[in-house]
Amino acid sequence: MVGKEIYDFTCRLFPINRYLMGEGVRKTLLSIKEIIPEMQICEVPSGTKVFDWTVPLEWKVREAYIENERKERIIDFKKNNLHVVAYSNAIDEWMPLKKLKEYIHTDKEHADSVPYVTSYYNDHIGMCMSERQLNALPEGNYHLYIDSEKVKGSLTYGEIIFKGDTDDELLFHSVICHPSLANDELSGVTLAAFLAREIREMRGHRYTYRFVFVPETIGAITYLAKNLFYLKEHVKAGYILSCEGDNRAYSYLATIKGNSLADRMAIKVLSELHSDYTKYSFLDRGSDERQYNSVGIDIPVCLVCRSKAGEFPEYHTSNDNLDFVCPEGFQGSFEVFMSIIKLFEKNRSYRTKVLCEPQLGRRGLYSNVSFSGSKTPYKVIVDFLAYANGDNDLIAISDILDVPWERLNEIAEILLEQNLIEEM
Repeated sequence: MVGKEIYDFTCRLFPINRYLMGEGVRKTLLSIKEIIPEMQICEVPSGTKVFDWTVPLEWKVREAYIENERKERIIDFKKNNLHVVAYSNAIDEWMPLKKLKEYIHTDKEHADSVPYVTSYYNDHIGMCMSERQLNALPEGNYHLYIDSEKVKGSLTYGEIIFKGDTDDELLFHSVICHPSLANDELSGVTLAAFLAREIREMRGHRYTYRFVFVPETIGAITYLAKNLFYLKEHVKAGYILSCEGDNRAYSYLATIKGNSLADRMAIKVLSELHSDYTKYSFLDRGSDERQYNSVGIDIPVCLVCRSKAGEFPEYHTSNDNLDFVCPEGFQGSFEVFMSIIKLFEKNRSYRTKVLCEPQLGRRGLYSNVSFSGSKTPYKVIVDFLAYANGDNDLIAISDILDVPWERLNEIAEILLEQNLIEEM
């Protein structure tokens, strides 16, 4: 089962210290490259201007901990990489508990979990622990130690492109800058790797498939700055992959317009496979769909996931761990996106080639006809022909007739053989 493979790969990558830039990102990309050798890894130097932003310095952290007067480590970055605020400045200082608390971040709503906190673009010193652990600390002196530095480096991103018969593209985008958070971030990365592996094995696909692995926000902005004109011309639909590994209900977040091909394919597949999914407006956006849908970029990218980021209690805490994701969750997400890929390949607009209804009886199509083991009534055929006007694609006709798109695709193939319709 591919879900088990994705889960195992997630377990392998989970301990890696991924942040906005640095060796953790590179190590993760090299691991993906073992599965997909076609992966291209690109580096963009610190200081590079990308639209209104500048690629920041690279952060390196070697050690971070808090110890008590008996030299016992209360928390240690090496045991849980969420314990240090991402991009924290260095410090080596003994201090009383009252002052120590000024540097500590907790999550009061989830008292037993360690929160994930970042300070990418501001000078800050901080570490994270559970609210319960902080409240249990006795009075005394504590050693706060963070051995870190910000240096000129580079933003690293990965790109996989599988060319099809046309240059029209389906884009998959995942973010690769979070530390040990299994569902938020990492599950999208590992799912993308195995979707790419599946595409690599496909033969004769009409469309081109692009997989992008970048740090959130600055990575998407950098990637768009380098590739905007080509992407605007060729990307017909795209999806953010994130929060794909839990086994809860599905979620869909629309593009800014809400009616793009990406939206329509997501709604069609989820409606047929998991009708209990939750729909979110673009006003609920939170990840890199912000960048793709922004004014002047206008690339139709939406989000299909399991539990949506920010909507599950484990989000951005140490409870988003390997116990929260599972093979079954990954398997379901894999199947949803493979269905979207299949729909992308098969979706066409057709036009009827005869005036009035054709004589179906002499073609053997008047009575019930079996398609893949199911009976398709004659009326579905004539209804399909009625709406095959050159403007309606399979998704639209499926919506109108309330018939699964795959069944209509079977009808379309037979009608093409009979020369009763033509592809637009």
